[in-house]
Amino acid sequence: MKQARRALVTGGSGDIGGAIAQALAAQGCDVLVHANAQLARAEAVAAAIREAGGSARAIAFDLADGTATRAAVEGELAQGPIQVLVHNAGIHDDAPLAGMSEEQWRRVIDVSLHGFFHVTQPLLLPMARTRWGRIVSMSSVAAVLGNRGQANYAAAKSALHGATKSLAREMASRGITANVVAPGVIAGRMADAAFDEAQIRAMVPAARAGTPEDVAALVAFLCSDPAGYVNGQVIGVNGGMG
Repeated sequence: MKQARRALVTGGSGDIGGAIAQALAAQGCDVLVHANAQLARAEAVAAAIREAGGSARAIAFDLADGTATRAAVEGELAQGPIQVLVHNAGIHDDAPLAGMSEEQWRRVIDVSLHGFFHVTQPLLLPMARTRWGRIVSMSSVAAVLGNRGQANYAAAKSALHGATKSLAREMASRGITANVVAPGVIAGRMADAAFDEAQIRAMVPAARAGTPEDVAALVAFLCSDPAGYVNGQVIGVNGGMG
């Protein structure tokens, strides 16, 4: 019997991360659902996956802490390579740039961008030795179009586009793909707090918010065997926003 591929979803305790973890588990992956402060939520996602017949467990570490992340990742690698990584973790701390503190700037970039390096770099050589891997970085329509009050978030996420395109070129000959998914307005705790229905109708050509499952379906495809020739791409899931 073929051994299940191991997958790590950072920020797996959130709405989109949880849906991605469930979609990967449904595809047969053994999923590590990552959280930082919200471990109980990640444990609930993992429990739901197991109840549905899949394989998952929760893990917690701070992506902004390089030493802690490396220790956690190397502990997992001792049990075998992780061949699927979805870097979904990210935080908002919005303010106009003119009024933004250095702490607001740094913390948002630390989690999305420095966190990407901290979690991805230790996985690459073990992944390359298997000659198969899938890496998906979660971005945002804000990184493509810009958004008022989110210069820090847009900077962090758009930096992932360049890093991912470069990584795709580096790893393609080893059977590893690296892509970016950039969601628009997606229903859930974050969007529900930021936008009302009238705002969404005005912003989104589709006149509705997307669902976490809309995003997870694309991520699951990019992490599958048939997606092996899709590499170095930034793909929007945004109802036509751009």
